[in-house]
Amino acid sequence: MKLEVRDITGKVCGEYELKFELIRDGRGTQAVHDVIVAHLAAIRRGTACTKTKGEVSGSGKKPWPQKGTGRARAGMIRSPLWRKGGVVFGPKPRDYTKKVNHATKLLALRKALSERIKEGDLIIVDEIKLQSPKTREMVGLLKALGLEGKSLVVVSDLDRNLKLAARNIPDVILTTGEQVSAFEVLYPEKLLVTKSAFEKIEDRLLKA
Repeated sequence: MKLEVRDITGKVCGEYELKFELIRDGRGTQAVHDVIVAHLAAIRRGTACTKTKGEVSGSGKKPWPQKGTGRARAGMIRSPLWRKGGVVFGPKPRDYTKKVNHATKLLALRKALSERIKEGDLIIVDEIKLQSPKTREMVGLLKALGLEGKSLVVVSDLDRNLKLAARNIPDVILTTGEQVSAFEVLYPEKLLVTKSAFEKIEDRLLKA
């Protein structure tokens, strides 16, 4: 399969032939699910914390005698049954990360790329070079290539001008071909990938 290669003005300047075969059936769907769940779990802070009856401040003295008062028996004011008492089985700080093996991650990436290519959401450019680290230059580049809304920009190397120009654009994710994940591929509306960065992605997929 061949894909069009454009320059930064949006004009077609060549073709790129895929080295890997697109996934056209249901294979890889579970891998994508596992990777997305693991990614969303990993970004959870896991800082929720409640106090048990042993951690709540207050006396451990019995409030009143066990019998003879006509009131319900009580052992301490820190009881979970009482207002401002401890919490039973409440959340504690924890790590939500899930382990996903390398082969599953690559299968998910291949599946995600296959779907975006079939939908026509992938744009390959020869290279991305900015003359200055100005946001308006990056915005103009994206507009010339027809990218609006959430976009993923994948390059082979992150140079200073590109990082500074893209960091103030809230809907743009900037990454490299060696680091891009299935979640990043599926998140935006359009993908902008340089030719050299796509070659690095293919090298990763062919090693699987």
